Amino acid sequence: MTERTSSPLSPAAQRVQAALKAHGLTIEVIELPVSTRTAQEAAEAVGCEVGQIVKSLVFRGRTSGQAVLILTSGANRVDLDVAAAQVGEPLEKAEADFVRATTGFVIGGVPPLGHATPIPTFMDEDLLQYAEVWAAAGTPNAVFPIAPTDLHRITAAQVIRVKNR
Repeated sequence: MTERTSSPLSPAAQRVQAALKAHGLTIEVIELPVSTRTAQEAAEAVGCEVGQIVKSLVFRGRTSGQAVLILTSGANRVDLDVAAAQVGEPLEKAEADFVRATTGFVIGGVPPLGHATPIPTFMDEDLLQYAEVWAAAGTPNAVFPIAPTDLHRITAAQVIRVKNR
C-alpha cells in the first residue's frame, strides 16, 4: 500500500470521515500521495484487487431527472439496460456539474455517503463477495476501507445486478 500523507485531511475527506463517524464507524479515511481516481489506480495504491474498489457512479434518471447512485465493483461496467430495469427508469450518464451539485463532490472522488442531498442508492451484488472493499472519500486521492455489509447498511442501498450475466 502507498504511504498516506501526514497532513490533515482535506475538507472534502473530512466530510466523509464525519459521515462515517455519524454512522458509528471508526473507519479511518486516508489521503494518499497518488491518484485513486480510477479503479485500477486505487487498487494499486491500496494493494487490493480491482474488484474490491467501489466505484460511486452517479446517473440521471431520464424520466425523473433525479440522481441515482450506483456503487459498483471496480471490475464491472454498469450495463445501463440491466440497471435501469432494476432502478425503475432509463438511466443516462450524469454531467460533471450535476454530479457536483447533487453530491457536493467532484467526479473521481465521489464517496458512497455524505452527499449534499439524499440520493437513491443501489449496490452491485458483486461487492458482497469480498471481506473488505475500498471506496472514494471525497477527493481523487482519498479512500477508506469498509466491509461490504457495513457499506450496504450505511448507504441503505438496494442490492442489484449491474452487468449482463
